[in-house]
Amino acid sequence: MRIISRKFHAILDYLWAAILIAAPWLFGFSDSPIPRNTAIIMGLLTLFLSIITDYEGGIFRFLSMWTHLGVDITFGIFLASAPWTIGFSDEVFLPHLLFGLFAIVAGLTTEGLT
Repeated sequence: MRIISRKFHAILDYLWAAILIAAPWLFGFSDSPIPRNTAIIMGLLTLFLSIITDYEGGIFRFLSMWTHLGVDITFGIFLASAPWTIGFSDEVFLPHLLFGLFAIVAGLTTEGLT
């Protein structure tokens, strides 16, 4: 079921990226290098992805929306599982898990082709 418009998805992408980049300080794990860097890198990659996507929020617009949504889902799976696969779940896991699940849901519920 595709309930999120491409335009709203673009807004979510930029907000999601900004909050994810700030997450280590917002959620108190800035002193833990691996979880901090994971969040920041994923936020920066999402920002880059948004800039190059051919949608309402894109600047250079050469990556298809369909590909963007696939990358969103892949990023989400990585981020949601990172505390356990990378091995920092004893330090922090909830922000990564929630951001990852959000990316998966957003990727699955956004209209891809118009």
